[in-house]
Amino acid sequence: MKITKVEAIPFAIPYIKPLKFASGEVATAEHVLIRVHTEDGVVGAAEAPPRPFTYGETQAGIVAVVESVFAPQITGLRLTEREVVRARLGRTVGNPTAKAAIDMAIWDAFGKTVGLPVTDLLGGYADRLGVSHMLGFDEPAKMVAEAERMVATYGIRTFKVKVGRRPIDLDIAVVRALREEFGDTVELYVDGNRGWTPSESMRAMRRLADLDLLFAEELCPADDVLGRRWLVGHLDMPFIADESAVTPADITREVLGGSATAISIKTARTGFTGSQRAHHLAEGLGIEVVMGNQIDGQLGTACTIAFGAAHQRTSHRAAELSNFLDMTDDLLTDPLQIRDGELRVRPGAGIGVEIDPDKLARYRQD
Repeated sequence: MKITKVEAIPFAIPYIKPLKFASGEVATAEHVLIRVHTEDGVVGAAEAPPRPFTYGETQAGIVAVVESVFAPQITGLRLTEREVVRARLGRTVGNPTAKAAIDMAIWDAFGKTVGLPVTDLLGGYADRLGVSHMLGFDEPAKMVAEAERMVATYGIRTFKVKVGRRPIDLDIAVVRALREEFGDTVELYVDGNRGWTPSESMRAMRRLADLDLLFAEELCPADDVLGRRWLVGHLDMPFIADESAVTPADITREVLGGSATAISIKTARTGFTGSQRAHHLAEGLGIEVVMGNQIDGQLGTACTIAFGAAHQRTSHRAAELSNFLDMTDDLLTDPLQIRDGELRVRPGAGIGVEIDPDKLARYRQD
């Protein structure tokens, strides 16, 4: 079970159209494939999606830190020594998606070694998750048309609507158009990616108060402590902390400080080990959890499914799993298929997916 090698392979796959939101725009999935090799010939894999406008990581930076810092620190450790791995990676500040991908690749390798799915190893609660689709910035008619396509083609009926533009009327018009088109047949919630001020957020939410939204997420800057506390105190719906609540310490501070009433867990930034810590803390605090998306490819999405389905608290609500539909291609030998608004846990040991060597050769950047 000893780790013999850790690979960091950069690859790039274009999106069908740029994904636009308040904190940035992404036209190509410039991700990093992390592979952990063991002395038994087992290879575990996961995906690190750099988001420089959120966490400061770049594709080149992830490759560099894995190859020069992280790989030497964990080579020789057993797959079961996850706490040792976590402690050694924790000596280096930042780099959340690089650390998360290493953690998940280790879990994948461990599952393959013992012949069990990662979902079963983590908790084994369910075998599927409902799918929520993210709608990025565009004109109201185009966003409604995209939602209609998701309903008709994939059976998706939960939508996360990106907001945070100025004037706020741009996003209010979109959310209203969606509710008018679908009525109560779909679930809607909004995500500001920290784009508005607290006062703008309050004005917008008051004007959307009659639309029965599920949540509001990160409407204003994470470092505006008093403004966020004031906003959450006036909202009549759960307020999701996302980028502001990555670690258990962040979650504790945000919730007990009155700046959030729910959290988003993203396996792409906290792996499986860190995500379990966040999940169990949320359970103890009695707050809701949404499984978020770091604009993952299919490998990252499979990781989210594996974790979300493993726990009761994350299984009962639709998870953000469909961003891979915006990519022109992917790396998996057997692509994920959304049916009836759901994605199932992949059968087989580990995460349950395999990388297509021909596709990796086509898209790798090294």
